[in-house]
Amino acid sequence: MLSFLGQFLTLNEIAVLFMFGGFIFMLFRGIPVAMALVGISLIFVLIAEFFLDPFRGTFRDIIEFDRTGIAYQKLQALSGRLFGSIVKNPVLVALPMFIFMGLMLDQSGVAQRMMQSMQKLFGGLRGGLSLTVLLIGIILAASTGVIGASVTLLGVMALPQMMSQNYSKPIATGTIASAGTLGILIPPSIMLVIMSDQLAISLGDLFMGALFPGLLLGALYIVFIVIYGFLNPSAMPAPEKADEVGWPVIKEVLLAVVPPMLLILLVLGSIFAGIATPTEASGLGALGATLLALFNGKLNMRVMADVSRSTLNTAGYIVGIFLAANFFAFVLRRYGGDEIIEHLVLNAFDGDPYMTVGFILFIVFLLGFLLDWIEITIIIMPLMLPVILSLDLAINGFGVVNDPSVVWFAILVAVTLQTSFLTPPVGFALFYLKGVCPPEISLAHIYRGVIPFVLVQLLGLVIVFAYPALVTWLPSYAYGN
Repeated sequence: MLSFLGQFLTLNEIAVLFMFGGFIFMLFRGIPVAMALVGISLIFVLIAEFFLDPFRGTFRDIIEFDRTGIAYQKLQALSGRLFGSIVKNPVLVALPMFIFMGLMLDQSGVAQRMMQSMQKLFGGLRGGLSLTVLLIGIILAASTGVIGASVTLLGVMALPQMMSQNYSKPIATGTIASAGTLGILIPPSIMLVIMSDQLAISLGDLFMGALFPGLLLGALYIVFIVIYGFLNPSAMPAPEKADEVGWPVIKEVLLAVVPPMLLILLVLGSIFAGIATPTEASGLGALGATLLALFNGKLNMRVMADVSRSTLNTAGYIVGIFLAANFFAFVLRRYGGDEIIEHLVLNAFDGDPYMTVGFILFIVFLLGFLLDWIEITIIIMPLMLPVILSLDLAINGFGVVNDPSVVWFAILVAVTLQTSFLTPPVGFALFYLKGVCPPEISLAHIYRGVIPFVLVQLLGLVIVFAYPALVTWLPSYAYGN
């Protein structure tokens, strides 16, 4: 097989192909992501030293080989690379803080209060429950950024009411799953924190650049629900009896919405106004969510312990993949993988910059069926950065935004990765939702329900692709003033 491939590919290209293939194979065998990344990397270190003469000695700076066996020495360079550039990165301090903020807000009772009040306001409309879920999803997205918590919370709160009102199972589950995934795009988003680190660009630029695309996606969801309810009224019937909407109901909605909006203003407003860095704002957000839980009578030692433990688990999982992916990228680069990938991508469409970006987004969309957003962000984004920098993309930064093409590309990838939460077989939002669904709702119902929302997400992607100013105008305006 190797001799056959050798007729068409160089030894470097064969090694890179087998590295990616081996990683995917390990994932399908059920091996944890971090272990798969480290395992396949070590395998190719050994292959280089013992079987591939052109690469012999390539990895002597991390592992010393002798004639009698393997001496695991000279790991200083690798450990310094990993712990020096990742664990000590001040931007990544925001990661556990935003995770803590989202989980604490989940425990604060704010979402439940919003659901009860907004249901009175919109519940009498056809599709009113779906609109309520989407609006709460947008607010939660701008104040949590934790997908699992948002999807689970919306499923527990909204799905029983939707079923009791005879909503179509696909439209009910699709609405909840898509609304819960908005948190990965609308800032503060932990995905944007990771992208900022991987692409070496300003986290403030990414937060401001993602705001309009995130709100655009939420607006497209709402337009779709309104049109769907008009065309298929039986899928979202109006209730037989609804509360009368008056000042008391509006007052209740305002009292429910104001606290999370103040938290959003505290976090995003402090960043956009230049008062605090994103890392400092993450600490303010964690404190604000804790105070909300305290004022609502939900804060106690058990809640604090559970939230802290969950934060540690989630942040540790992400940092573990960070370290493993960095080792994978280290080995891949020694095989010349970054140059190979850059050459292949740039020559796919004869250097046409926008076709090349579209091709990369298509690859990211396909990878979303197989990989989690964390692996795609950490592995693929650094490999694509040289490609984007080499393209002649005329993205207007209005004379203020640094690297506007990279910021625009990062937001395009973020919008594309929205689909990875809703596409089987590894769409995590689908399984979070299935975990809180009653037995009569199957995965087939959920799959059918998310299809139109994935199409809406792709429409949003096309709009952001066609109008880059949706990404670059707000950071340029903020910094310009």
